[in-house]
Amino acid sequence: MLFNSFSFLLFLGVVVVLFFIIPHKYRWTWLLIASLYFYISWSWKLLPPLLLVISTLVAYFCGLGIKHADEDQGRKKLFLGIGCLINLGLLAVFKFADFAVEQLNSALNTSIPQPDLFLPVGLSFYIFMTVTYIVDVYRKDMEAEPHLGRFGLYVSYFPKIFAGPIERARTFLPQLREKIHFDQEKASMGFYLILLGLFKKVVIADRIAPFVDNVFSKPAYAPPIDIIIGIYFFAFQIYCDFSGYTDIARGAAKLMGFELMENFRRPYLSKSPSEFWAKRWHISLASWFRDYLYIPLGGSRAGVPRHYANLMIVFVISGLWHAGLGYGVNWTFMIWGALNGFYQWVSVGSSPLWKKIGNTVPFLKDNPVINIIRSLFTFHLILFSWIFFRVNSIEDGFNMLSNISKRAKLIPRLLKFYNFTPELLISFALIGILIIFEIIDERKSVWERLKTKPLAVRWAFHYVLIFSLIILGKWGVQQFIYMQF
Repeated sequence: MLFNSFSFLLFLGVVVVLFFIIPHKYRWTWLLIASLYFYISWSWKLLPPLLLVISTLVAYFCGLGIKHADEDQGRKKLFLGIGCLINLGLLAVFKFADFAVEQLNSALNTSIPQPDLFLPVGLSFYIFMTVTYIVDVYRKDMEAEPHLGRFGLYVSYFPKIFAGPIERARTFLPQLREKIHFDQEKASMGFYLILLGLFKKVVIADRIAPFVDNVFSKPAYAPPIDIIIGIYFFAFQIYCDFSGYTDIARGAAKLMGFELMENFRRPYLSKSPSEFWAKRWHISLASWFRDYLYIPLGGSRAGVPRHYANLMIVFVISGLWHAGLGYGVNWTFMIWGALNGFYQWVSVGSSPLWKKIGNTVPFLKDNPVINIIRSLFTFHLILFSWIFFRVNSIEDGFNMLSNISKRAKLIPRLLKFYNFTPELLISFALIGILIIFEIIDERKSVWERLKTKPLAVRWAFHYVLIFSLIILGKWGVQQFIYMQF
């Protein structure tokens, strides 16, 4: 049951209506049943829900173990170690076992049989949530949750189980204890987010996906203009696909009165790679790596060489997180991670220079033209890294770049005869509309603007989205990209 399916919309409607009919003390039970059904209905296999239950129980009992250890640091560390080891061990086995055996066979010229495991959907995301909980209880950032059912709901809550956001227990669990009444404003915003997310996914991402797939399936032979368009399209495909998922997840939660963290903040308007990764793109994962890896490694406090090493470690591990079973098992994600780690080096290293220039020449500080140039430059740095995120092999990545560079001089001439099909032109127009929307939203939230408008204007906006979904939507029920991680 995917978010971009009519069965999910029907399921969501039933869940929300019954949620507000059922007395408060039974609501967690209803949501837990609905969430488990939602998860199990994905494949109807025993292993995925079994792993979900194991991860949940391990985290729950380790949290209680840490709580009841009082000031016995040895016992606390024992429960912390057990909880993290089991959960991260599950992630490592199911995500990287096949990858590790494949690389070992390649390096040693052996023929060790591959385990042939499959990656249970959502595993990477809920494992990070359970590890977060254990560490937060150990650090005394929150109290251990005594109620197993509510804790199980935190881990398995259906809007976020497949691809996040990677919600913190200390922000979500308190919401489960509150008596929630129907809030028309929250419900309206939830409806708006769901429509916006569906628009991004089925109108833009799924429309340009076939073109992207075709280009990246034969990078050595595709026409250079196709390759260039395909690279730009992929940047918007992955953004619309993933941020669309998050919008729908947040919207579904808001219908029930719950708040999930914002995961994207108009990332392609970033003025530096640091801003892109720290404040705008996949914020829940970036903040997870910051709080549970980067800062424990020493962050920026251990001197310049260590700081730069910590940055690279975080991005290489982020690449590794993407490299296991799912969206391609290869080293391209390591290159993607290392490349973005290098961007961080340059971004952090040049930050004092930018500040000095801004203080010396006030005209350049927050100058709109300079900001546009910086945003365009940052976007193209990220765009280049997306090549290695999407290609099927390192060889394909270099073939793609070679194909463009060898025929670069021919591109202006080829453009004159290029067949810009109606489908391509519609795709360009939709991406242009998205960019304009993001620029407007950056200045002041579109939702905040809509709230001040008459009811007729608000409904007109919603109807435009609805008719766009009906007329322009690609309802083939394509899976969301990040569900494969």
